[in-house]
Amino acid sequence: MLVVVEKSSHAVSFYETGAGRRVGTVPLPDYPHEMVVDARRRFAYVGHYGVRMSSSAGEGGAAVFVIDLVERSLVRTIDTRPFRRIHGMGIDREDRLYALSEDRAVLLGFDAPATDEAPVRAVPTHGVKTHLFALSRDGERAYVTGLLSHTVSLVRPYDAAVPPLLVTPGQLPESSTLSRDEKTLFVGARRSSTLVAVDARTMKVRREAATGGDPLRVYTLDDERLLVTDIAARTLTVWSTGLRPIRSLALDGTPAAVSLHPSEPLAYVSLLGTDRVAVVDLDRFAVVGGFATQREPDASALLPARA
Repeated sequence: MLVVVEKSSHAVSFYETGAGRRVGTVPLPDYPHEMVVDARRRFAYVGHYGVRMSSSAGEGGAAVFVIDLVERSLVRTIDTRPFRRIHGMGIDREDRLYALSEDRAVLLGFDAPATDEAPVRAVPTHGVKTHLFALSRDGERAYVTGLLSHTVSLVRPYDAAVPPLLVTPGQLPESSTLSRDEKTLFVGARRSSTLVAVDARTMKVRREAATGGDPLRVYTLDDERLLVTDIAARTLTVWSTGLRPIRSLALDGTPAAVSLHPSEPLAYVSLLGTDRVAVVDLDRFAVVGGFATQREPDASALLPARA
């Protein structure tokens, strides 16, 4: 089962990955964007961004939606006011939740998100138009991208007294991912058309490589490979962690977010424009299936099939 945020249908929907059949939809207020799922696959947490794109004007939303994945229903809404335009979402190995306010440049924390009625902490990031973040497994480090400050901030979510450590990896950094050993941060600098490797402790740039396009999202596949979606070239590309392109696949839509199968070499790629999810075999590096969605599929998560 693939659960998908459909931004312009203002919903989260559930799809059987084999047949591609939509089996449930949870309507939400306008323009939900990012989503994470807890370890038990019981609850999903969706940020209320409230506007269609980062360039859209407006104050945006101020909430986190709690979706019961078993009942396929909205069970709670966590009010985050005065923190608005909730976009980047993360969850650590203890199932503590983190949500990023783009307009306040603040990372919010929830220790028990299934029951919390409000954030229990808030940490300034010192970026501007903070959009997404990568999170260490223990939740002690968050790497926050600033679209207008063109920075990545290393933030300590549990110690706001520690000043964020910033780097400028290139122009318009949006997505990032930590290596498996969490020693290197890989950043897609969209306007610079580069993929950048940053020391995850010192925040010094180690190396960079030209992508020739617009690297929207970066994912860690394993110890040696990264996966990058490019919305200008409309490609999915495998890169080595040494920043060497390995192979690229042209898609029939604009690739946004990706969900990786936990045990099979499969990637589920949300395609904007065509409103589809493409199923990509990462061994053959070919599209082997897909299915239609509602409008503007974005973040997604794989769930075990029901018995």
